[in-house]
Amino acid sequence: MQSYEVLIRGSGCVGRSLALALGAQGLRVALLGSVEASPTQRDDVRSYALNAASVRLLTELKVWDALPADAVSPVYDMKVRGDQGGAMLEFSAWQQGVAELAFIVDAGALEQQLAQALRYAPHVQIVDAPVPADLVALCEGRDSAGRADLGLRFDVHSYGQRGIAARLVADTEHQGVAQQWFRSPDVLALLPIAKPLAGASYGLVWSVPEAQAAELLALSDEAFESALNAATGAEAGRLRLASARSSWPLALARAEAVSGPGWALLGDAAHLVHPLAGQGLNLGFADVAALAEVLAAKETWRPAGDERLLRRYARARMAPNWAMGELTDGLLKVFASDKPALRELRNRGMNALNAVPTLKRWLTSRALGS
Repeated sequence: MQSYEVLIRGSGCVGRSLALALGAQGLRVALLGSVEASPTQRDDVRSYALNAASVRLLTELKVWDALPADAVSPVYDMKVRGDQGGAMLEFSAWQQGVAELAFIVDAGALEQQLAQALRYAPHVQIVDAPVPADLVALCEGRDSAGRADLGLRFDVHSYGQRGIAARLVADTEHQGVAQQWFRSPDVLALLPIAKPLAGASYGLVWSVPEAQAAELLALSDEAFESALNAATGAEAGRLRLASARSSWPLALARAEAVSGPGWALLGDAAHLVHPLAGQGLNLGFADVAALAEVLAAKETWRPAGDERLLRRYARARMAPNWAMGELTDGLLKVFASDKPALRELRNRGMNALNAVPTLKRWLTSRALGS
């Protein structure tokens, strides 16, 4: 039986990118899971907001420049609105001194391009059953079986919300502007994306309480469009559905540990955050970059699963993952409250922050991963 240094369990974006990164180092990698496009992936309506750090990783893996042109759309500006009094935060790539704030990427296209790159990765072997390896990297997502087998506690705080995703087409061009509404208790985001109609399409991410989500998902397309246009107030033009709707439960979660002797957790297997900041996959890609860096710098006599070696990975990711979880959780708690005094305070705070360019630049730099 061929020997492997790393077994990666999970073949989503995080698992595939980790396989490419470690294979490029010459490590013998086994990737457990299929890399063939399933009907679910082909019909995926999700959109990922990727920051500069994630783009750098994908560029190094020779994936970014190979993505189809209609799978990537730059974000030049972002408008964040409160729920009363015209409160607004505006972020600009020009003010930040960058070409774009982020890129919105078609989820299915990204997974397919990662799969295509793996076909030319000589040190990566796709396997259909676990194989012995020095290190097992668990990239299986929120319901990781490997994490459960290790007996690791996964502290989950359910938000009692679901995220609703869909593709939309507007009757006006988006001009690379992302928009978000904090509406107490729901959060609605429109992410400019090239498909299905270049210049006028959005990826919808609408986080709503579970009861409201059930009602929205049960509506006809016409009734859903009516509710959506009422929520956005025609700020992005008249919106219509261009896909089916999908949904998933929202939670804040952390594993009690992200590494140990012979194993490491990455992506949603290690942490979950609310999607209001669009940072979930960025955190996963940052995990990949950190583990790849640790393994690239390891002493030659250490195996890839050395416990002390993997502690370096855990230390590198502890603060960033914790901070993003706390930030998104705190923002949700502030904006989900319907108490009049708090609503007034947060909307005044948004307008005050919008008037302080230096603080906005600092906040933007954190989101950019720079």
